[in-house]
Amino acid sequence: MTEAQYLSGRLLLAMPGMGDPRFDHAVIAMCVHDAHGALGIGLGQVREGISFHGLLKDVGIDPGLAPDVPILAGGPVETARGFVLHSTDWGGEGTVEVVGLCALSASLDVLRAIAEGRGPSQWVVALGYAGWGAGQLEGEMRQHGWHAAEGRREILFDTQSSARWAATWRAEGIDPAHLVAATGRA
Repeated sequence: MTEAQYLSGRLLLAMPGMGDPRFDHAVIAMCVHDAHGALGIGLGQVREGISFHGLLKDVGIDPGLAPDVPILAGGPVETARGFVLHSTDWGGEGTVEVVGLCALSASLDVLRAIAEGRGPSQWVVALGYAGWGAGQLEGEMRQHGWHAAEGRREILFDTQSSARWAATWRAEGIDPAHLVAATGRA
């Protein structure tokens, strides 16, 4: 894969029948993808049993002005580690721009800013991430595992988590009802 083909800023969609139940109907915001591997944040599933206010209280931050929204299941790796995908109108120490899609922050600064009403205008919070070693994601894509869709901010920030997978397929011009769980060989 050439540098121009790296998937940072795209939405990765799990193909039906990919074989890993952890990624059933997954939509992953690809934040980093280079020769060393890839890191993405899952957007399609809510983490049960915890809300944003609960998370803030757990880390010692008064929820203040923040709405109490669901926390996403970001992926199966480091499920206690938090990430905020947010609009680029806010940046703090360690914030990484995900070109064309959003910014990624993993510090308590962004949580404090949101609680104080001075944070990014749009944001979602996830615990955990999806990660791949060098070449691993490319191999999974060749084996009918994933589809790389255009990164769309409106799907990230304005679409309910349970609707993101189907909405992303539709935005790609594909009716997800027509997808099949097996591939053929010519």
